[in-house]
Amino acid sequence: MNDEINKYGRLIQKKLRADYKACLRESGYPFEYPFVVPGSCYSDTLWDWDSWLYNIAMRQILSEINTPKCFAEILPYEQGCILNFLSWCSGADGWIPIAVSRNEDVSKSKPADIYATNMHKPVLAQHAAFLVKNQNGDAEWLRTKFMHIMEFANNYRTHHRHSCGLFYWQDDRAIGVDNDPCTYFRPPGSSGSIYLNCMMYKELEAIAYLCRCLNLNETAVHYEQDAQKLKIAINEHCWDQRDGFYYSVDLNLLPNENICGLHQGMPRDWDCLIQRIGVWSGFLALWAGIADKQQAQRIVTEHYKNTATFNAPYGIRSLSKMEKMYNTRATGNPSNWLGAIWGIVNYFTFRGLLKYGFNDEAKELAQKTVCLFGRDLERFGEFHEFYEPENGEPIMNRGYQSWNYLVINMLVWLQGKPVISEF
Repeated sequence: MNDEINKYGRLIQKKLRADYKACLRESGYPFEYPFVVPGSCYSDTLWDWDSWLYNIAMRQILSEINTPKCFAEILPYEQGCILNFLSWCSGADGWIPIAVSRNEDVSKSKPADIYATNMHKPVLAQHAAFLVKNQNGDAEWLRTKFMHIMEFANNYRTHHRHSCGLFYWQDDRAIGVDNDPCTYFRPPGSSGSIYLNCMMYKELEAIAYLCRCLNLNETAVHYEQDAQKLKIAINEHCWDQRDGFYYSVDLNLLPNENICGLHQGMPRDWDCLIQRIGVWSGFLALWAGIADKQQAQRIVTEHYKNTATFNAPYGIRSLSKMEKMYNTRATGNPSNWLGAIWGIVNYFTFRGLLKYGFNDEAKELAQKTVCLFGRDLERFGEFHEFYEPENGEPIMNRGYQSWNYLVINMLVWLQGKPVISEF
């Protein structure tokens, strides 16, 4: 590695080793178990995908420290993230909140109609599987609450799935990529998000893995089969052969029933309409292992390498620069995903590149990310939430930690050392 990468690497490793314990929180109402927050700016709030992704980075930090004591000390907090969420799954409806804060009454925050709004993103089983895999397959700590993971999945499968086989967001609330134009301000139940469906595919695989760790082998088969059905649906409806990319789809179509007049002669025979909006989440098909080799080659050649759309000096733009919605100004609630560089976008794309053997491209992206965060630490002593694509200048929210800490996993890969990765 060159001198700049080495310099920034030392800064990053020193900062993260010093900071990771600040994210540990003790039990206390409404938290039955200790847990992890994804950064000091989150105070006492347990979040869904933020805590999962921060946990992956924290494990990498611990592997660098590499003492049995540090792993044993942290394990109750890691498991507590899962167990707390499962403790709020009341009844058989499978509803689990997106985030819960200290002293919050979860029963009062539960919506009257749980099927009309979003819930915990489908990353709960993935988080649990990540921990189980790092404990050599020991899932016994999950056994008494595992039915809630299956109920959670059944909620998605029954109430968040379209007849074409794709999953959809109920609304545009708390989807993670806040103002993704494919979902933001769209009608309820209309967004067959490629991001959601890639996450759901991995979630089904994770549940099947957990089933097998608990000797529920016949049950595992059902989830494995459902994952394959979803993979087929994603490739049928979200892959665009014309553009060589995966897109979200629009499900907001009028029904064929009771048609009359000029429509009568030819009812529609398509289930959804592809949304050709260049959003970074198309790269998640690489991360999830949904693309075949030919599709992956097109994604990398035509989109990852394209500086007119996604490829920027400091990483992957969250929205293609050619989209009319492209905008990198500072916004909060929603946070801005209309083109700015996010650490998690770089990380997921990096992981997808590695999965398909694009090591040179992965190295390039890892180096860009190390430089992005290293410069930030050198100048400001902290990370920020998102950045300007062309010059790496921070846009807002100094002190943001969360998934930015996954830069350590990318750095360790550059150094040729063992890498902790998600399930």
